[in-house]
Amino acid sequence: MSTTAYEFDTHSIDGQPVALKQYAGKVLLVVNTASACGFTPQLGGLQQLHEKYQDRGLVVVGFPCNQFGSQDPGSNAEIGQFCERNYGVTFPMMAKVDVNGAKADPLFKWLTAEAPGLLGTKAIKWNFTKFLVGKDGRVVKRYAPQEPPESLSRDIEAALAA
Repeated sequence: MSTTAYEFDTHSIDGQPVALKQYAGKVLLVVNTASACGFTPQLGGLQQLHEKYQDRGLVVVGFPCNQFGSQDPGSNAEIGQFCERNYGVTFPMMAKVDVNGAKADPLFKWLTAEAPGLLGTKAIKWNFTKFLVGKDGRVVKRYAPQEPPESLSRDIEAALAA
């Protein structure tokens, strides 16, 4: 059983292998994203957090997901182009994943077990659920989709200072 986020491997949006251990010692904000969701404008807020805190050790990591209302049906290339063109996204975007169910990405299985949602539910309810991971690779907090990225600043600053 994994004990930190840094033990997981994934793939970038362009298909390259990514070992999360490369981010060891940094604070991660892991988000399941979608291109055609009412919360999609949060990509702009996530980019602002990335720009504001990257020099201090924050890495925003986006994981596109098409499990909620089929709101990210495009290919990884289309999703990457959309995020860059419409929101100026420069933070790492990973390949599209499932976050719930039998085919859920192992990182998201671990994140939801470490930080259950409201009333202890482990399933992710919608796009733009966010997980703040501390420098030690452990989950600090889970945020609901409607929580705007800018409201996370205080928690991010505390995690960066820890």
